Amino acid sequence: MFPFIASNNPIHHILDKPVSGTEHIVILGKPGITLHMASLVLAAIVAFIVLRIAAKQIALGDESQGTNRYLTKGRLSQIIEVISIYMRDNVIRPVLGTDTAKFLPYLLSLFFFILTCNILGMIPFADVQNVVGNKAFGFSADFDWAIFGGTATSNLAVTGGLAIVSFLVIQFHAFKSLGIGGWAHHLTGGAPLYLLPIMLPIEFMGMFIKPAALAIRLFANMVAGHTMLAVLTMFGMIAFQATENWLITGSVEVVSTIAAICISFLELFVAFLQAFIFMFLTAVFIGQMSHHGEHEEHAEPATTS
Repeated sequence: MFPFIASNNPIHHILDKPVSGTEHIVILGKPGITLHMASLVLAAIVAFIVLRIAAKQIALGDESQGTNRYLTKGRLSQIIEVISIYMRDNVIRPVLGTDTAKFLPYLLSLFFFILTCNILGMIPFADVQNVVGNKAFGFSADFDWAIFGGTATSNLAVTGGLAIVSFLVIQFHAFKSLGIGGWAHHLTGGAPLYLLPIMLPIEFMGMFIKPAALAIRLFANMVAGHTMLAVLTMFGMIAFQATENWLITGSVEVVSTIAAICISFLELFVAFLQAFIFMFLTAVFIGQMSHHGEHEEHAEPATTS
């Protein structure tokens, strides 16, 4: 087993590193180009291409195709169509109501982009590049050679950036929908004046805590999942270092590999779940800042003549 694969540090594969060959590029004391940056760009390109192709296959065909023009072509495009329709009709519309069409492109883009980052992070691109670099180019086993790889959403800077964008969308919508007076009224929650010294700091901090919670939740789940996988795959190496017995090592490795495969399926579920939670809570926070006057009108009891 290669030393750079069987690292003694379970978070070795999670930590961000400079792209090989760009170590000399430094900005404010930090690496200027990192693996997570490259993975972020790759995820954006992959998501754009896949969704672009799916959009063309979901669109209506020529009239010469008859009823087949209404059928979506390709299994991946069909899956994307089903997910999008479900999100729109059962998740976003009940929360945003008439504002659904306005925010649907952003929310679906957010979901599919985060999902792409999560899924690409499950593929060991960096490890494959390390093996190729070690075998083909003769690099040292202690040298990590990679130009992309890792899970971008396991980087708090990435999830924080996504949360900041959502925060700006939420606040822009709040000012546009409620106005400054309505935004201030929402901030105080309609509390009496003597409670304002308590309510204002709490509600003001809540504005920033909500998007911060989005960033930390996504970051923590991605880090925890990959750390668990790394620990499981390390059991064989630990057993060999402790016993130097290949039979015991092989037995431990078989069990840990089976456990890692099972956890990988759980990780795939978490990849979808965390993308959904980030998108859904963003929609909820937007809905909380919407004007609800029309709902109040519908809630008024009917009068009899």
